[in-house]
Amino acid sequence: MTYALIISSLLSWAIILMLILAVWALARQVGLLHERIQPVGALSLGKAMKAGDTAPVFTLPSLTGGSVNLGGASGQGTLLFFLSETCPVCKTLLPVLDALRRQERLRVVLASDGEADEHLAFIAAHSLQAFPYLLSREVGLAYQISKLPYAVLIDEHGRVASHGLINTREHLESLLEARRLGHATVQAYNAAQQGMQP
Repeated sequence: MTYALIISSLLSWAIILMLILAVWALARQVGLLHERIQPVGALSLGKAMKAGDTAPVFTLPSLTGGSVNLGGASGQGTLLFFLSETCPVCKTLLPVLDALRRQERLRVVLASDGEADEHLAFIAAHSLQAFPYLLSREVGLAYQISKLPYAVLIDEHGRVASHGLINTREHLESLLEARRLGHATVQAYNAAQQGMQP
């Protein structure tokens, strides 16, 4: 009986040691995979608009008052954020847009289409009076926006710096980071670092 207990104890310790080795090997493998994975950033969907292109020029009335000039040299970067009042992801990004507006000293312009009454209620419900809010189908068509939420970063010279589909704060920040790195997207920067074509 004592012999059986000793054998079972030794087997238990052997199994525990094998499990420790297996966990260590898996942790090491996860670390290696994590190093290989590149940051993704915002997915660029626009076929007509590319980074470096001159942004279309618009002067449109804002639902929050006054008029908004888009495109052309303004001396300040502009983040044009396309949203829908029924989009839940758009709603979660509104506080992020406000923080970016303050931290990055960007002019953030919200753009959508639809009925003015619905958007006025949306502006009031989410306290968006500080943002210029465009209601224009033409702006969306000019940038060929097909999915929401989508953002276009326009530099101070009126050129498209970067653009992409935005689902998280990281996607928004990737537009700014791509501009800082001098590339259209984070993916283009990673490809250039690896000596590949974007």
